Amino acid sequence: MLELMIGLIVTIAVGYFIVKGYKPAGVLLTAGLVLLITTGLIGHTVLPAKVASTGNVLTDSLEFVKYMLKHRGGGLGMQIMLLCGFASYMTHIGANNVVVKQFSKPLAFIKSPYVLLVAAYIVACLTSLAVSSATGLGVLLMATLFPMMTAMGISRPAAVAVCASPAAIILSPTSGDVVVAAEKAGMPLDVFAIQTVLPVSICAIIVMSAAAYFWNIYLDKKENTPMEKVDISEMVVTAPAYYAILPFLPILGVFLFNGKVIPGLSLDIYTIVVGSIFVGALVNLATNSFKGKETLEDLESCYAGMADAFKGVVMLLVAAGVFAQGLMSIGAIDNLIGLAEAAGAGGVALMLLLTLLTVAAAVATGSGNAPFYAFVELAPQLADKMGLNPAFLIIPMLQASNLGRTISPVSGVIVATSGMAKISPFEVVKRTSVPVLFGLITVIIGTFVLVPMYA
Repeated sequence: MLELMIGLIVTIAVGYFIVKGYKPAGVLLTAGLVLLITTGLIGHTVLPAKVASTGNVLTDSLEFVKYMLKHRGGGLGMQIMLLCGFASYMTHIGANNVVVKQFSKPLAFIKSPYVLLVAAYIVACLTSLAVSSATGLGVLLMATLFPMMTAMGISRPAAVAVCASPAAIILSPTSGDVVVAAEKAGMPLDVFAIQTVLPVSICAIIVMSAAAYFWNIYLDKKENTPMEKVDISEMVVTAPAYYAILPFLPILGVFLFNGKVIPGLSLDIYTIVVGSIFVGALVNLATNSFKGKETLEDLESCYAGMADAFKGVVMLLVAAGVFAQGLMSIGAIDNLIGLAEAAGAGGVALMLLLTLLTVAAAVATGSGNAPFYAFVELAPQLADKMGLNPAFLIIPMLQASNLGRTISPVSGVIVATSGMAKISPFEVVKRTSVPVLFGLITVIIGTFVLVPMYA
C-alpha cells in the first residue's frame, strides 16, 4: 500500500501545481522523474522490459526520458506535428475559411450551436471506426472539425471536448482491446463485439450526446464563455470554392487507403497527412498560375505549425508518458489489482469494483489500454471462482478504461487537443466529465440488461 500512497500523493501534487498555473510539461516531467527515482530507491525496476537498464537509478530515469523523446516524440509526436502543420497550412491558404463559408449555407437553418455540437460529436464517433488511436483521432479532428465548429458558434472548450472524446466509447469491433476482451471472455469475436459491446456503445453515445448538449449549455452560461462565431457575411474568402475539400483530405484518406476500399493499398496516418500536404500544395500551385516561389513560401506556414506543435503539444505528451511510467513502475497499478483480488464481494459488487478501479487507473495514468490489459487478466479467474459470466465483468471494464482516459488531464488525447487549442487540460476535462459519467452509468446498466451475470 506504500506504493499506492506515494503515487496518490504525487498525483495530487501534480494537480495542485497545474491548477496554480505552473507549466504542465515541467510539472509532469518532474513528478515522473521523482516517481522513477523513488521506484529505484525502494528496490523496484525503474524501466519497462523493452528498455535496457543503464545500471543506475538516476541514469535509468533519464534513459526513460530519452526513450520517450525517441518513441513518443518521433512516433505519435511526429503524427501530431504533421497534422498541426497541415492545419496551419490550410488556414494560411484560406481553405478553412472556404469550409466555414460553404458549410454555413446548408447549416444556416440550425440556430443552436449546441445542436451542431451534437452532430459534430456523432461524426467524430463514426470517424473513430477508421482511426484506432485516441490521440491520433483527437488531433485529426482538431485539424479538421475544430476550426469549423468554433467559427460556427461552438465555444472553444466545448469544441475541444468534442475532438477529445469520440474514442471514449468503443465502436470498432476489431480494435485490439476488443479482441483481447473477447478472448478473455471466452466468446467468438463477432458475438462479443457485435451482439454485446456494440449495442451498449450505441446507447452510451446517445446518452453522452444528450449530456454534452445540456452540460455545455450550462457551463457556457455559468462561465460566460466567449463564442467565436464568425459573421459569414463579413468573412473575406479569397480562395476558390473547391478548396473546401482540402482540409478533409486526411479523413478521406483514412477511409480510402485502409487496404479494403483499394485492395492491397494500405497507408498509415503519417503517409496520408504527408500526401494531403502534397496534394494541397499542388492545388495551390495550379490555382496561383504555377508560381513556384509563392507556393513554397506558403508551405513555410506548415513547417512553423509543426514547430509550434512540438513546443506546445509533443513535449507535454513526453512528460505525461514519463509520469505514467513512474506510476506504473512504482507499483501503484499493482496495488489496485491487489485490491480487486482481495475483494470478497458478490457478482454485482465485484463488477462495480473492477469498473471503478479501471477508471481510477486510467485517470491516474492517462492510458486507456494499460489499465484494461492489467485488470482483464483477473476477470476470468474471479469469474470462475464465483460462477460468473466473464463477459459480465469484462465489458464494463473495457469501456471504463476508455472513458477514464477521456477525463484524465495527463492522457495523450486531452494533452494534445488542449495544447492545440491553447487552453488548460483541466478545462477540457471539466467539459468531458459529465458526459463520461453518464456514459459510464449507461455502460453499467447496458451490461445488466444485455449480458447474463452467471455463466
